[in-house]
Amino acid sequence: MIRLKVPATTANLGSGFDTLGMALSLYNIFTVKEILPEGEYTCEISGEGVDELKEARKNMLVTSYIKACNEWNLPVQGFAFESCNAVPLNRGLGSSSTAVVAGVVIANVLNGSKFPESELLRVMTKIEGHPDNVVPCYIGGMTVSCWDGESLRYVRLPALPNDLNVIAAVPDFQVHTEDARKILPESVPFKDAVFNVSHASILCAAWAMGRWDLLRVGMEDRLHQPHRAKLFPGSTGEKFFSEISNHPDCVANAISGSGPTMIAIVHGPAAKLSEAMCKIFTDGGAASHFFVLNCASSGTVIE
Repeated sequence: MIRLKVPATTANLGSGFDTLGMALSLYNIFTVKEILPEGEYTCEISGEGVDELKEARKNMLVTSYIKACNEWNLPVQGFAFESCNAVPLNRGLGSSSTAVVAGVVIANVLNGSKFPESELLRVMTKIEGHPDNVVPCYIGGMTVSCWDGESLRYVRLPALPNDLNVIAAVPDFQVHTEDARKILPESVPFKDAVFNVSHASILCAAWAMGRWDLLRVGMEDRLHQPHRAKLFPGSTGEKFFSEISNHPDCVANAISGSGPTMIAIVHGPAAKLSEAMCKIFTDGGAASHFFVLNCASSGTVIE
């Protein structure tokens, strides 16, 4: 039996589009229960995605497992597995990345754990298409990644200190990654590119040096968030940045991944800021709930 504990992630972190990501203390648990003949897969789903993920052959864990086996020219054994999902689907918290990571890890483990971390991450990124979710999902903490379509380079930064938490406000509507990418412009003004380079650099440097007072500035973005905010009902997206950014308990805030989950880093009690974030969704006509999470310093764990 193989049991994997795989964390949610929040990617981009404002200025770090397709580059920055952080693992969060919210987990999907995947358990391989039985080896089956090649081409045979069964799954039992509980929690998030019971209806969407029940067809085993189309489950992203299985498709990623098959792709990894084919990439490494390994036997493609079938298996029966359980998936206990706490990470919401299509909400910008890396649910698909948990499946990609799990599928690649299972392919490696079932074949004798032959491959190092760097090779696992290369294949995970090749399957996912970009590294900002899969890298922190697998190794934990805060990560900075660079992918050119073939080679992956990454650096793991320290996790947030214990007195800083992450609030994830999750609305009851979905934003698919494909739609969130379609809304982005094909080109951006040079000054906006410079703006993001400088702010992402400040964010990485501040994170490495523990200058948490600079996170708010570091997460400011002009490349994707102003466009993706338009996908939210009413003026929800715009209000999030105008109101939550100025909340006294907010250290920094951003759209999580491609949305629609909103994240905020908070110092101290989280109740007032959580309520304020969910109220913005309520005022926009959407129900929501929230998680108060830590930065997960360890990534995927084989238990």
